[in-house]
Amino acid sequence: MDLRKFVQFGRKIIAVGRNYRQHAAELGNPVPEEPLLFLKPTTAYIKEGTPIVIPKSCNKLHFEVELGVVISKLGRKIPEANAMNHVGGYALALDMTARDLQDLAKKKGHPWSVAKGYDTFCPISDFIEPEKILWNSAHLWLKVDGVIKQDGCTKDMIFSLPYLIHYISSIYTLEPGDVILTGTPEGVGPVEEGQLITCGLNNTVEMSFLVTKEDSD
Repeated sequence: MDLRKFVQFGRKIIAVGRNYRQHAAELGNPVPEEPLLFLKPTTAYIKEGTPIVIPKSCNKLHFEVELGVVISKLGRKIPEANAMNHVGGYALALDMTARDLQDLAKKKGHPWSVAKGYDTFCPISDFIEPEKILWNSAHLWLKVDGVIKQDGCTKDMIFSLPYLIHYISSIYTLEPGDVILTGTPEGVGPVEEGQLITCGLNNTVEMSFLVTKEDSD
């Protein structure tokens, strides 16, 4: 399989919540004792040139910039010591979140699937070769209309990438083309129709997305 086409054949997006202490704190959430996982559908993927769409049911759309990890080969119950052998490369990603819907789901004890899973809610870059990124020292940043909002480093992740791969693969079999979203640093916030999100990973990749709103029926 050509991992550069992971968006076309990857079967799942596994996201890690609250993997940066400062981000957990800014939303008033406790730091998890074990990785907090949720899934996003692959139909949420969009590439640069396609706008992010605010659903009619959402009144508070938030941005979250993340390091995405592209899995290269099949694995289940992967030992932490061997985990990096399953990393085929990386991608820059946005975990767009309908925060008002997520807050309501949390109050009711419901899953986050709706808040995290709308179409266009996972903007993603092209495939990044593994030698271009050091997973534990990657610089993530995001701007809205040119104003810096997020500026963080993957060294601040609570759970390391090898541990995440080990933990996730004890629950879900990892397959080639799957993507792990490793969490977002502090600074998340709202974005509105007409605004432009620009984000980057080191000096390796940069991408921009216009925010639009779903048309009324």
